[in-house]
Amino acid sequence: MARLAEKTRPAARRITILGSTGSVGCNTVELIEADRADYQIVALTAHRNVAALAEQARRLRPEFVAIADPSCRDALAEALAGTGIETGAGPEAVVEAAERPADWVMGAIVGAAGLEPILAAVGQGATVALANKECLVCAGDLVNGAVARGGATLLPVDSEHSAIFQVFDFDAPDRVERLVLTASGGPFREFDRAAMADVTPAQAVAHPNWDMGAKISVDSATMMNKGLELIEACHLFPVPADRIDILVHPQSAIHGLVEYVDGSVLAQLGAPDMRTPIAVALGWPERIISPARRLDLVELGTLTFEAPDEARFPALRLAREALQSGGGGPTILNAANEVAVEAFLARRIGFLDIARVVEETLTTLPPRSVESLDDIRAIDSEARRVAAERAAALPGE
Repeated sequence: MARLAEKTRPAARRITILGSTGSVGCNTVELIEADRADYQIVALTAHRNVAALAEQARRLRPEFVAIADPSCRDALAEALAGTGIETGAGPEAVVEAAERPADWVMGAIVGAAGLEPILAAVGQGATVALANKECLVCAGDLVNGAVARGGATLLPVDSEHSAIFQVFDFDAPDRVERLVLTASGGPFREFDRAAMADVTPAQAVAHPNWDMGAKISVDSATMMNKGLELIEACHLFPVPADRIDILVHPQSAIHGLVEYVDGSVLAQLGAPDMRTPIAVALGWPERIISPARRLDLVELGTLTFEAPDEARFPALRLAREALQSGGGGPTILNAANEVAVEAFLARRIGFLDIARVVEETLTTLPPRSVESLDDIRAIDSEARRVAAERAAALPGE
């Protein structure tokens, strides 16, 4: 289990945002700018969006800015020339940003690329607001070990895990009977398999409730996102996987539920707005003002629920199987999914092929033990190679 937040917070905090130009990163910047005097910005990072990163840097005046794509080195340096802000490029520069002493780090880099920066952030003892579920999926035990050694603190930012965090009794975890992660069901909740076969990337990224990046939107559409979140929950909360359920809730008003041994069920509700869980993490252990949309239950009118259909959405089954296989199974699952989603967005494979590529990769590569970051890298690399081969062998969209 991860070491979650303790109720201590310094009066003024040094802040780093890993992945500042993505959806979560931009929302974090918005919250910080609403109360700018309380925060000193240590570092900002992005993948390759030089213009957005430089614009944020000119406003927030960080000490250091890093771009992950080495080919963007000169463009970033030129964009920030004369500002006195130090710049760097390449994956190693992103890790350097994470290593710089900070009180609070937002981990919002998408995918397995966020793992090493997160390990660096927890290694320096920061409070890490974790929006990158893939880190715990790929290397949950390694991350938790680094948290313990570094004296760091993890705060979940995924809306579902933030919800459970807010209503989970950490003083009496044995009194918890069940966790429930809710899912909107995505844009294709009522599609049959034949209709899903013709889904386009534009349709898949158009989520009905949430404003998210392309990759996570596709994961929501396949429900792989919920499978990854199930694995993440196993590393965040002391509850075994067979007592963590998924419930489809199309209105996205209830984000997570905790059922206790006396029959009580505590739920966290809110409008589908990522500024709420980000504000929970940024303000912890207090509550800070957020411009997030307010939930109007009268306007909403009805809350509905249904069980997920694993025949139409096999990603949930694949996630449970990868978790049960142990070792590097979840690492294989995540790597294959990232490759398959990228191929789908590039129109090289169809929507239903995403789960097919993942399943074939899991079948091809038996899970192996994970003892180190090098093991994770090797498993991830092999899984990506196999998944790319499987995707290339398919006929395309």
